[in-house]
Amino acid sequence: MTVAQSDLVPESVFPRLEPRLALVSKPIQYVGGELNSTVKEWNDVEVRWALMYPDAYEVGLPNQGVQILYEVLNERDWIAAERTYAVWPDLEKIMREGDEQGPIPQFTVDAHRPVRAFDVFGLSFSTELGYTNMLNALSLAQIPLHAVDRGDDDPIVLAGGHAAFNPEPIADFLDAAVLGDGEEVVLKISEVVREWKQDGRPGGRDELLRRLAVSGAVYVPKFYDVTYAADGQIEAVVPNRPDIPWRVRKHTLMDLDAWPYPRNPLVPLAETVHERFSVEIFRGCTRGCRFCQAGMITRPVRERSITTIGDMVENGIRKSGFEEVGLLSLSSADHTEIGDVATGLADRYEGSNVSLSLPSTRVDAFNITLANEFSRNGRRSGLTFAPEGGSERMRKVINKMVTEEDLIRTVGAAYSHGWRQVKLYFMCGLPTETDEDVLQIAELAKKVIAKGREVSGRNDIRCTVSIGGFVPKPHTPFQWASQLDHETTDERLQKLRDVVRSDKKFGRAIGFRYHDGKPGIVEGLLSRGDRRVGAIIEQVWRDGGRFDGWSEHFSYDRWVAAAEKGLAGTGVDLDWYTTREREYDEILPWDHLDSGLDKDWLWADWEDALAAADGEDIEVEDCRWTPCYDCGVCPEMNTEIQIGPTGRKLLPLSVV
Repeated sequence: MTVAQSDLVPESVFPRLEPRLALVSKPIQYVGGELNSTVKEWNDVEVRWALMYPDAYEVGLPNQGVQILYEVLNERDWIAAERTYAVWPDLEKIMREGDEQGPIPQFTVDAHRPVRAFDVFGLSFSTELGYTNMLNALSLAQIPLHAVDRGDDDPIVLAGGHAAFNPEPIADFLDAAVLGDGEEVVLKISEVVREWKQDGRPGGRDELLRRLAVSGAVYVPKFYDVTYAADGQIEAVVPNRPDIPWRVRKHTLMDLDAWPYPRNPLVPLAETVHERFSVEIFRGCTRGCRFCQAGMITRPVRERSITTIGDMVENGIRKSGFEEVGLLSLSSADHTEIGDVATGLADRYEGSNVSLSLPSTRVDAFNITLANEFSRNGRRSGLTFAPEGGSERMRKVINKMVTEEDLIRTVGAAYSHGWRQVKLYFMCGLPTETDEDVLQIAELAKKVIAKGREVSGRNDIRCTVSIGGFVPKPHTPFQWASQLDHETTDERLQKLRDVVRSDKKFGRAIGFRYHDGKPGIVEGLLSRGDRRVGAIIEQVWRDGGRFDGWSEHFSYDRWVAAAEKGLAGTGVDLDWYTTREREYDEILPWDHLDSGLDKDWLWADWEDALAAADGEDIEVEDCRWTPCYDCGVCPEMNTEIQIGPTGRKLLPLSVV
């Protein structure tokens, strides 16, 4: 039997890389050797993964998803996992120029092994704007861009993360995709790869992909044919081989207490976007915000117990040295025992240098007692709330059932207890939105400042208004909605800024942050696109597109030109993918990918949103605390809501 390339020990590229690192910015990000990182002997393992978060080191290293999978895989003695990140253009140029041995390939930061030498190249996408970085990494790794051109010695290119719930725009470049939680399925995939290798690689790459696909755990795009109707819509998505499932289901990890990762958090060598240790206190959200893909695709809610949270916090601090701990989830203050968690942790670390933080907090879940516990060690950061919609009408449309009175009462309580700064997050471009809805954001901000001055007796009260553009996402009630064009988005935001700045009494106290509408249009193209969009992504990359999630690297004109070229002759264009409203009977590119949500339920919720826009009082309650409202996830996925209270307490650790 011939020895496969992936079993030959690859040479480290570091001797070729190191002399050139002095020529690039932040060379430390390419060096590796972080505390708690893992390097295994190549021949001591049977299956090898290269994991990538397709962005710069400073964004990618803190990513929890990649850190968890890195650790889960490396805990098995027969699996090795290493990490790679997107390289900045200065290093890319040096790598492509290369040396006497040729170009320097995309490498892992752990052992500086070429990515092409691994069995699986796994990419985690939290945003679609990382797609051009994926193509760049494939090119640098000398892996053929298109899946159809890859041979038996090339790794399986596998996508995961939230964007993988519609991987169709990158289907040409992927061998496979995984939907949902990754902890268990990466081990199943590893088992399939190991068995195929032990069998002598029968049938080559094609047979390995077939084995992954028939398991029902992995989506393999090449085994599905997509046809289009004369009007440009999808006519059908059909398996093209026997035993390939018609629909591929998402994975849901139950009992988070059994998976308390990361146990050994990576400590960065260079500055990163999050300098803290993060503990995910629960997964999923059933608040029912209609715009929120994360809340829809991660159902049902699964809480970690108070004791597991306490153990994870203590272990993480001890093994990382971080002094800030973030308690993460989609709405952390909704944890059944959040009050006991906050008090227990505050008691445990009182007088130490450890501080606790909550991410963006729902207005109706916030209370001063909770906030005081989190700031007990003297670090009082600004508070962030996300009303999302400027007017009461818009908040009903998106099912964000927070009244103006709720918000004013909450921020008033914060200002009266010593806070000086709050941040409010809104969206622009939501379905049925008008100019007046957006201008209501200014009125709300003024009332917040007025309340703060009233209750504190001070004038140094600040409110920062941060606005993001709405992008319709797959597997949400708004997946059928038209997206607002970027010109109208920019006009509305300009009007809002003018109203805020012209106010002599409150204008100086209100900070204003927003992005223009153009990146949102590209994100909309990529989030709801089909396989025809792959030609656009490839053209943008060939035209120099990199780091499209960074405003200084993003070029809207480049995307527009690529769309005109890539979609020529298809009968569809950029507007067709973005600003067009869909109908119920249209086959959507992701309809064969099962998030567990019933399509009829999503459509009914979309119709409820439109009815709310017309004045009907319709609210979808949170099924954590009310009867089930038949979204479909629990029966479809054979899962259930897992919440407390557990009745246990977070006891202070005894000193040994």
